[in-house]
Amino acid sequence: MGIAEKIRILLVKRGNISEAELARRLVAAGCGNMSAQNFNNKMKRETFSREEIGKIEEVLNCTYSLEHREWFTLNDTGEEI
Repeated sequence: MGIAEKIRILLVKRGNISEAELARRLVAAGCGNMSAQNFNNKMKRETFSREEIGKIEEVLNCTYSLEHREWFTLNDTGEEI
């Protein structure tokens, strides 16, 4: 499962947030000029920078890990995705 699919799962787990809404929240969190179209392209290509992943962690209250495999952990429940 790629990072885009994991982000989509996070969006559902966080209350069915749309990709466009996540893009707006990323801009509000200081992630440059992340338009909905730009975010959609990054999802298709799976080309997120470490800074962008950091902002996604902040906005969705999760932690990204790359130890033996890549996954997100929800900070409030500990669930791994």
